[in-house]
Amino acid sequence: MKQKHKILIVEDEISLSKVLEDKFEREGYDVITANNGEIGLDKALSDMPSLILLDIAMPVMDGLEMLKLLREDKRGKNMLVIILTNYGDMEKFAQAKDLGATDYLVKADWGMRDVVARVKQAIKTNA
Repeated sequence: MKQKHKILIVEDEISLSKVLEDKFEREGYDVITANNGEIGLDKALSDMPSLILLDIAMPVMDGLEMLKLLREDKRGKNMLVIILTNYGDMEKFAQAKDLGATDYLVKADWGMRDVVARVKQAIKTNA
């Protein structure tokens, strides 16, 4: 039996997190969630997901700080990370790319189907 890919969703907006979780579970993924970067970092390093969907603006630790710390740990150095955020500014985009983000999606510009397609593509490309 083929092992399911595991996705970690790090998002503080509970309603969006739930919608993403439901969607990815229906697509056949194992889903783990975290509502801030600190919990997200712990779960990323302990559960070793295939991919992380990461928001930037969150309490406790923001997504860029989480990504920075993830990259400093040998277990998280090459993890696939797609930023899914409300920030459309180039500075945040550049920071995320510098930290090795796989992709950067602005929430307002993408529908749920598009997000799923980008996640599938990233996992397939890096398999």
